Amino acid sequence: MPEEERGKIVLVGEPMGLFIAEETGELEDVEHFSAAVAGAEYNVAVGLSRLGHTALYCTRLGNDPMGKRILKSMASNGVSDDLVTVTDDAVTGFMLKGKTDVGDPKIAYFRRGSAASQLSTHDIDKLDLCGCDFLHVTGIFPAVSKSALEAVKRLMARAKALDMFVSFDPNLRPQLWRDEKEMVRTLNSLAQDADLVLPGLGEGKILTKRDTAAGIAEYYHERGVDSVIVKLGADGAYWSTGGEHGTVPAFPVKKIVDTVGAGDGFAAGVISAVAEGLSLSEAAARGTVIGSIQITHQGDNEGLPTKEELEAVIQVGIV
Repeated sequence: MPEEERGKIVLVGEPMGLFIAEETGELEDVEHFSAAVAGAEYNVAVGLSRLGHTALYCTRLGNDPMGKRILKSMASNGVSDDLVTVTDDAVTGFMLKGKTDVGDPKIAYFRRGSAASQLSTHDIDKLDLCGCDFLHVTGIFPAVSKSALEAVKRLMARAKALDMFVSFDPNLRPQLWRDEKEMVRTLNSLAQDADLVLPGLGEGKILTKRDTAAGIAEYYHERGVDSVIVKLGADGAYWSTGGEHGTVPAFPVKKIVDTVGAGDGFAAGVISAVAEGLSLSEAAARGTVIGSIQITHQGDNEGLPTKEELEAVIQVGIV
């Protein structure tokens, strides 16, 4: 699809300052950190921009050094700040990420009362969504605050009224919720208003109480969701839409460096493919490739490829 024919893609969330440990050990013992920018929705926005799409990030930032760093990062990555509000009334959130040789690294958030957590329905009502055809939401931002949850609901309602395609990645963060029951109830309520839902297999089991990818997809289809892609990790991804379904294999990886950001890379691949008019199976396949590329890099979004880099990796057949 030519660039001028592609609709703008809106994302809503909380970009944060990211301090990455440069040595292994408990976070309280680490002496050296490198600075970056993180946030699931931000990672997806960066991935979409690198693939040639117009990504607009809706958020609030504090008028502080971290907020300014994020704005500079958005500019350097081609992510539009047209939907960003900067405030003097609250600070920008940040997080610490540990370094590990096994499994997922430890994470510590510092985001309570942050500028983004104060995003409101009033902010959403002021947005100019002209020319926007897609909205991507995750289950992280709605957990940050009651205000954020209401803002997300309002944005999804506005998107549906404008006939925008809505994708939803549950992206479970149990530590941000009061309890699992509230998390499951809230996220499933949001999911049923989406056109495409992107749970991981483990997440889907928690949210639906179904044991298989097919069962998870069926659960959301029963609630009106047209398309579902279940991430299966090393087993690839299961897709289901319009009575058709199938599985795409994982893309081969020589060495895993950091698993954080894999799901965001997957989402960027899927959404970009959908925006380009590809089939759901093709979208799932692109998602697996970009997810694999991302886990060969240390940062949350540094490995996200351009269209040319993506095609080169596909030609090689391994990353």
